Amino acid sequence: MSIFCLVHGAFQGTWCWDLLIPHLEAHGHKTVAMDLPIEDASATLSQMADVVIQALPKTDDDIVLVGHSMAGTIIPLVAEAVKVRQLVFIGALLPYPGVSTFDQMSHHLDPETIKSFNYQLKDPIHLERFYDEPNMYEPASIGKDYSNPTVLMDFFYHDCQADIAEWAISKSRSQQFIGYMFETNPLKVLPKVERKYIVCTNDRIISPTWSHYAASKRLEVDAIELPSGHCPHLSCPELLVEILINN
Repeated sequence: MSIFCLVHGAFQGTWCWDLLIPHLEAHGHKTVAMDLPIEDASATLSQMADVVIQALPKTDDDIVLVGHSMAGTIIPLVAEAVKVRQLVFIGALLPYPGVSTFDQMSHHLDPETIKSFNYQLKDPIHLERFYDEPNMYEPASIGKDYSNPTVLMDFFYHDCQADIAEWAISKSRSQQFIGYMFETNPLKVLPKVERKYIVCTNDRIISPTWSHYAASKRLEVDAIELPSGHCPHLSCPELLVEILINN
């Protein structure tokens, strides 16, 4: 059996896995989750990875490292430092060595939007490789105030049961860490381990079109489709577990 290390995305915490963990453990697997220090605006990607590494048990059991959304930029750094059997990306961003997430998506933004972020883009010659890529984010999601419960409902939890959505919104954490967007990723190459990408086909934040593209072009795998919004661990945990343990 495996140890599933569950790494949450923006605005969330260990609580977001509460509906998924019982299903994994019912199949005999072990789980570990942690709260990333997302309230710390000065935190770095490497510091986030260190928090995950510290949470991992010292064991020879195989480790499946699962990253949701923002955590897609973190889990490859963990896999560079410790032995894992598989990386699983759920509706996740993917790092590209030597550039930031914002660099990757900047060609889809107008100059005024770029200027509003007060961010200095890399030299265009380093960004040309991204010009043919689909938009990473669904356009309607860019610039939204995700501290607003209505926005969270519309973009994160629109396909969750009402009581679960309300609970999730009540647990939402302050997202001050922005390194996953603006920090140059320190990877040299993506770790050479087994990879899986789960596309949330009704995702209103990370574009399913981009997710299919990135799974194929960057991870060299066929994406696995899950009919869910951005947070399948809350909207359809049983379906997600079937993919995690069987595909």
